[in-house]
Amino acid sequence: MAGLIRRSDIDEVRSRTNIADIVGDYVTLKSAGVGSMKGLCPFHDERTPSFHVRPQVGFYHCFGCGEGGDVFTFLQRMDHTTFSEAVERLAARIGYELHYEDGGGPAREHGNRARLLAANRAAEQFFIEQLLTADAAPARQFLGQRGFDPAAAERFGVGYAPKSFSALSKALMAQGFTENELVAAGLLSSGERGSYDRFRGRVVWPIRDVTGQTLGFGARRLFDDDQGPKYLNTPDTAVYHKSQVLYGLDLAKRDIARGKRVVIVEGYTDVMACHLAGVTTAVATCGTAFGVDHIKIIRRVLGDYDTADTGSTGEVVFTFDPDEAGQKAASRAFAEEQRFAARTYVATPPEGLDPCDLRLERGDDAVRQLIAGRRPMFEFMLRRALGEHDLDTVEGRVAALRQSAPIVAGIRDRALAVGYARTLAKWLGMDPGEINRAVSAAGRASEARAAAGDQRSVSAGPRRDPSQSRQGPDQAARGVHGRRELGSRDVPSAPAAGGAQAMPQAAPVPTLVQLPADPVTRVERDALMAVLQHPGELGLERVSRTVASVFHNPVLAVVRDAIAASLDRFGEPDWVGAVGEEAPRAFSALVQQLSVAPLPGHAEQLVAYCNGVTAGLIERDLLRRKTELLGALQRTDAAAEPERFSQLNRDLVQLEQERRRLRED
Repeated sequence: MAGLIRRSDIDEVRSRTNIADIVGDYVTLKSAGVGSMKGLCPFHDERTPSFHVRPQVGFYHCFGCGEGGDVFTFLQRMDHTTFSEAVERLAARIGYELHYEDGGGPAREHGNRARLLAANRAAEQFFIEQLLTADAAPARQFLGQRGFDPAAAERFGVGYAPKSFSALSKALMAQGFTENELVAAGLLSSGERGSYDRFRGRVVWPIRDVTGQTLGFGARRLFDDDQGPKYLNTPDTAVYHKSQVLYGLDLAKRDIARGKRVVIVEGYTDVMACHLAGVTTAVATCGTAFGVDHIKIIRRVLGDYDTADTGSTGEVVFTFDPDEAGQKAASRAFAEEQRFAARTYVATPPEGLDPCDLRLERGDDAVRQLIAGRRPMFEFMLRRALGEHDLDTVEGRVAALRQSAPIVAGIRDRALAVGYARTLAKWLGMDPGEINRAVSAAGRASEARAAAGDQRSVSAGPRRDPSQSRQGPDQAARGVHGRRELGSRDVPSAPAAGGAQAMPQAAPVPTLVQLPADPVTRVERDALMAVLQHPGELGLERVSRTVASVFHNPVLAVVRDAIAASLDRFGEPDWVGAVGEEAPRAFSALVQQLSVAPLPGHAEQLVAYCNGVTAGLIERDLLRRKTELLGALQRTDAAAEPERFSQLNRDLVQLEQERRRLRED
């Protein structure tokens, strides 16, 4: 019987798991200030990183789309798991034994994601074992003829599907999997006579996600009597979507992130050949054309975004065969080129050899030289356009200019576009001024087409302003640190000193970057960020004193009250989660934003910064109390109320002593 996981176990798994390690399997993260990391959001498409992770707090938040949560939420959103599955997966990762309420155990729902993944793991192991059998001689021969020895097959998990209609299904059903589960996993196909093994008499490659989980398989035909396609893949399932996976990415992701380069080849054997030759950043699509979803995955792993100073330093290298299919693939890739911030290149193998054949005929060094000799994508496309015309005639040169001008006009980097315009003039033997006019005309025509498309979208329905739905990380950081923030008109008016005005129930809760820019709000905001992100550096006494202060911003006052109500859980691993539970539901996103937004300064200044920003808030509150005491003292007749007069003086002395201690600390 399934049971609920004990709360103490959930907290223990959360405390032992570094959220940056889990997120890092999907997104390349870089430092974004003290204790903060950032990368491209995996939940929406963006050109600049607005996705922030705070490992010490255990939370992530995207300032672009608003997604946020803890490590369990992240896995639920990324892999479409239940909460229990996310906890069980992370517990298995760290080797922690979970306990369940009322003696229950983990849920075993037939056909769910966990079962499909388990079926794929079992199938992968079955295929690997079958490769060692006598019947698999044709498969071993196929691999050997392509330069892959047993060690290479083991490295990439290559296996063999027996030439049988039921060998796999019998083996997996003996392990407890049902026929429905195997069909749902894409391992069995259904026909008029029932279900049968989808892969039969083929070499099989496991297709894994970026974390290394096997989602499906690709299989290559071996026998002449096999009437199926040359390559057969797992159909789309609950866990496998061919447009959202890249073969070899689990092996290549570390080197892609480290070297800022990805090489895109066309097949499984090409990926193997590249990796074995030392090009360990090679990946391939799985039975489908390279598309937008693949670009999103690559950009997240590559960390593909422009920096303010140098632009993107990443490289995306495509390998295309010189045949017609390769040229079509080049055109499709070029059509999506501008989705990359990285530079795009093309590596064309000599004599029509793909990387696998190139390695066979000329060795590992030839594969490395192929990638080293890459040419910029724009140069490749321009030479291809010019090659379609007779440049010895006026008509040919004019036609070539008309075809190549839009290519130059589409280059985002204007300095690069100017350089290519000069190069095009040399290649065509035409006046540079004429080239520039043609490029400008092509650019205007492109803008007109884009404007017409926008107008059609408007007529079909209201278009959402991108600035309202996507807040870049730099904008978010500017808002947090007070360099660029929205005006106070974006939130309800602040109350008079001495108390916090309650938020009107119907008023929307502002985001972090929509808070007012006045100094009072900034002090309150920064103090709450320090309390949520680094409570250990402050200690319970300082945190308690901070949230006992009067807040003038009504939005931040609600968060302060939630912190005050959570002090009994101070020091627990899920400190921020406890605060979020106490806050009204509408304020949970703001709590996450405050807990993740980057702090200014350097790591060695962290303790000083946290103490300084909270001290500034507390001292402001002490000054307010001093003003109130002095006013009360002036209104008190010492002769008529001697006790009250004496008490007010004692309170003033005590307050001054507290201010002195605060400044000394």
